[in-house]
Amino acid sequence: MSTLPGVWQIAAAWEQVRGPVIVPLLRASVLLCLAMSAMLFAEKVYMAVVVLAVRLLGRRPERQWKWEPVGEDDPELGSAAYPMVLVQIPMYNEREVYQLSIGAACGLSWPSDRIIVQVLDDSTDPVVKELVQVECQRWARKGVNIKYETRNNRCGYKAGALKEGMKHGYVKDCDLVAIFDADFQPEPDFLSRSVPFLVHNPDIALVQARWKFVNADECLMTRMQEMSLDYHFKVEQEVGSSTYAFFGFNGTAGVWRISALNEAGGWKDRTTVEDMDLAVRASLKGWKFVYLGDLKVKNELPSTFKAFRYQQHRWSCGPANLFRKMVMEIITNKKVTLWKKIHVVYNFFFLRKVVAHIVTFVFYCLVIPATILVPEVEVPKWGCVYIPAIITLLGVVGTPRSVHLVIFWALFENVMSLHRAKATFIGLLEAHTVNEWVVTEKLGDTVKTKMPSKALKKLRMGIGERLHLWELGVAAYLFICGCYIISFGNNHYFIFLLMQSIAFFIVGVGYVGTFVTQ
Repeated sequence: MSTLPGVWQIAAAWEQVRGPVIVPLLRASVLLCLAMSAMLFAEKVYMAVVVLAVRLLGRRPERQWKWEPVGEDDPELGSAAYPMVLVQIPMYNEREVYQLSIGAACGLSWPSDRIIVQVLDDSTDPVVKELVQVECQRWARKGVNIKYETRNNRCGYKAGALKEGMKHGYVKDCDLVAIFDADFQPEPDFLSRSVPFLVHNPDIALVQARWKFVNADECLMTRMQEMSLDYHFKVEQEVGSSTYAFFGFNGTAGVWRISALNEAGGWKDRTTVEDMDLAVRASLKGWKFVYLGDLKVKNELPSTFKAFRYQQHRWSCGPANLFRKMVMEIITNKKVTLWKKIHVVYNFFFLRKVVAHIVTFVFYCLVIPATILVPEVEVPKWGCVYIPAIITLLGVVGTPRSVHLVIFWALFENVMSLHRAKATFIGLLEAHTVNEWVVTEKLGDTVKTKMPSKALKKLRMGIGERLHLWELGVAAYLFICGCYIISFGNNHYFIFLLMQSIAFFIVGVGYVGTFVTQ
């Protein structure tokens, strides 16, 4: 009985602040989120129209730019007609995949005297370092011009390794540099299909290939990642390449003109997205980029939730932080057109790297559920049903084989928006973890061949390691809002709230992705 007055006091305090404080704040939040949703909707429709036009008009890169096989202009020159290519493979304790990437790079079809394979090993595990060095020596005995390079520290992480790799004397003879992360396996014809764009078009600085995922079917989480990344490559990269000859370098599976790389200032480690940083700076110098959607490079998706979460933090925090650092430099630049500035600042950075992450979590997982508890604030149906539905459907066009998973994908994307929104704010505010860098764990094939399949799917973990309190907190909030609308509401929005609550709960208890024993 003694607790009853306390409950009444809380209820009375809530009524006192709800009208003058909560309602206006929530109403303003709804209007702001609706505006951001409308901007995002317009961007998605615009990109869909551009991609459709590109398909209908047949605007393939080979038609937009000059492309002829290298060496055919003057066969008498022999291998001298081919530009000197440096292939960089940065790696860090990549025990499971180092052989795949080194073997693929050494198997590239290119004159042996016109290619140098450079393995940049930052490994701290002495056993892994020895394995990588032995693998390089094995290929060297086969006649491959391969260099094994190490550093005394990991200053600058990947950007630092790539920058250090460019300082070696033999690099001065190279015209182009191809970059592959340790889990990437280019096909032998990769250079013969990409390099001609750089040879015959002196204003092109970068040729970017598409990623092809070898483990997309490993678990439901990798299928969700495939859907998101297919949209990025098939739509976002395609639109940027076709309209403004600009897009973000993906950090791997690309070929750079070394003179353009140097003119842009080389590699910088001021953010966790050194690849995007370089691309923006090169674009501001007037250089153009080409994306080849039909040139695919095999690679591996992170299949453990821990690895995926760290990757998403880096991919969300880095662009936001880079936007903060470069927005005025972009606006005041004199070498690029006004329309390109608008594209880079508004479309590329503000909408895709800031608004998309924030509005997904804040609007759909916080604000809309809050309106259930404050019935004075209403969200129009076009804002909470029609626009989200169209954006979701447009987001899965890149992966037709997974259309039936669209509901699971939307729920999972909303869960991950928690981490992306948090990382975006960290990047914008330059909080203490802004430059946090955790290398994405790769499993390769070796783990799977050494372990029984059941061991990949089950692992007893400590409760502290497996539980994710942020997700569980949001799950509880959505569940309460869902139950409230069942009891006192007059619509069916509780279906989404309860489904989303279950999705947050599943991730919160760690039952997502692949588990591997150590």
